[in-house]
Amino acid sequence: MAVEPMKKLNSQVNTITDLINNYDRTIFKVMFSTAFILYFCYIFCFTQPTGGSSENYSKSNSIVATTDLRHIVFGIASSVDSWKNRHPYIDLWWRPNQTRGVVFLDRAPTDNETWPDTSPPFQISGDTSKFKDYDHHAMPFAIRMIRVISETYNMNFTNVRWFVMADDDTVLFIENLVEVLQRYDHRKYYYIGGLSECVGQNWWHSFRMAFGGAGYAMSYPLVKDLSKMLDGCIMRYPYLYGSDHILQSCISELGGALTRLPGFHQFDLHGDISGFLSSHPPAPVLSFHHIDSLDPIFPNKTRDAALRHLMKAEKADHSRILQQTVCYNHNNNLSFSISWGYSIHVYEKLHAPGYLHMPIQTFQPWNGFGNPPFMFNVRPASDDPCEAPHVFYFKNVERTNTLDHITTNYFRNAARGLLSCANNSADSISQIVVFSPIQPFKLEDGKRECCTVTEKNSNVTEIEIRSCLDGEASEWSSISSS
Repeated sequence: MAVEPMKKLNSQVNTITDLINNYDRTIFKVMFSTAFILYFCYIFCFTQPTGGSSENYSKSNSIVATTDLRHIVFGIASSVDSWKNRHPYIDLWWRPNQTRGVVFLDRAPTDNETWPDTSPPFQISGDTSKFKDYDHHAMPFAIRMIRVISETYNMNFTNVRWFVMADDDTVLFIENLVEVLQRYDHRKYYYIGGLSECVGQNWWHSFRMAFGGAGYAMSYPLVKDLSKMLDGCIMRYPYLYGSDHILQSCISELGGALTRLPGFHQFDLHGDISGFLSSHPPAPVLSFHHIDSLDPIFPNKTRDAALRHLMKAEKADHSRILQQTVCYNHNNNLSFSISWGYSIHVYEKLHAPGYLHMPIQTFQPWNGFGNPPFMFNVRPASDDPCEAPHVFYFKNVERTNTLDHITTNYFRNAARGLLSCANNSADSISQIVVFSPIQPFKLEDGKRECCTVTEKNSNVTEIEIRSCLDGEASEWSSISSS
């Protein structure tokens, strides 16, 4: 009789054990499933970019890879009087219905002053009378100029990543600008611009300041925070000369610092800048400024027409505009320095690339102080036939979908008027044809392109620009060692 209760007890124990085991397995499954779901929620929700954006990000550095022109807003400082003569400079790069931004004027245009459809819309700058007790600036309009930043921000443009500020005599190369800004994370503080070309200008103002006329870019978070404190900050710096120096001081208060890019050109220079443009630094061209203080960049053209001529080449290939390539005709002892879309210098001597990369000083500094005057090395203009180049200027460009290259033609503007170097004359060359790849040039790869010279006949020389071969040494190394 005692066996039956024991069987029942054992059965109940086994049942309870099974329930416990099943319960444990169920709990484990629930916990595992919950952890799995939470993990993916974390991946999906907390590793996405802030601000609710659903755009694709680069895996390597989490920088948005799709920044384009629609994400940039331009603020342009001008006045009614200056706009009359300078709006053609803005019209060179402004694209109606594509670019976004505003021109800020000191007053409304009169009834007989029409506003071109090809220009950005205008806005009247806000009242600055509240600053009158603090305004001791050498340039009284500095306050109005710097407030272009906050006034542009307060217009509440949507989907903005970058604000770009410029003057009305600034020409921007916006394709290059967009590609450069793609390299930076717009969610962080960025203040991007360039220095003056002159030591004295940087010393007088600041080596940590983006010179405003050349244009500069600021990320949205920086402008957002800057706009909140800008008016108060202006009052703290009444002794600073210009709006760009006030801006740099205010950004310093926020903990920001300048990111320098050599492609922003203040052009604190006077006269003929062809020597600089013919030996442009290895950087994308982003802007030209102080155009009215410079000679036309092409001979026999007005300033406006000369810039429009350069833009023909820029439109065909913005990635190569002004990019320098050096190669040689060894048989004739000729050196060729190509500034794509602008000029070609031909020397009757084999010169090292480092020598040809130095601009010829065809220009003068903005002011007379600073020793040395320039922020880069220069070589003096010379009448020595072995040092003075034959100069050929860009004439036209051909780019068609049926060709695998872009053709640019360069013609001699005037005879050099010197004897030949060691009976090695290039006087017979009247035209140079350059073939360049249709694929964009990627300067970020870290090196210039290579080229090959072919003498078609005594009057025409052809040059092929190409990518350097793997392991290809500088052509100069083989020439100089022979």
